[in-house]
Amino acid sequence: MRDPSVYILASQRDGMLYVGVTSDLHGRMAEHAQGLFEGYAKRHAIKMLVYYEMHDEMDAAIRRERQIKEWRRAWKVRLINGFNPEWLDLFDKSNGAIALGPADIARQRSR
Repeated sequence: MRDPSVYILASQRDGMLYVGVTSDLHGRMAEHAQGLFEGYAKRHAIKMLVYYEMHDEMDAAIRRERQIKEWRRAWKVRLINGFNPEWLDLFDKSNGAIALGPADIARQRSR
């Protein structure tokens, strides 16, 4: 099953950022956590999932990834802060689960 998503990894709170796109966020996060995904994120030990958004179509996810990659760093940080103000690692390496961002949890409580 394909679940297109855009995600942002950080090396630490307010650290280096990596923006990516995938059709399998759980699998991609496992690859990042184990250092199996070659490239910028691996070279700089950027492994903390701090933001993600799901899309219905891969084309939409790719367009969004390109848009976010063009943004200034401050805009990316603002996006992360709105979704995950504590900069928690949303990927649980022990069981492969991806947590809802704190902003999602707050929205659910207010309903």
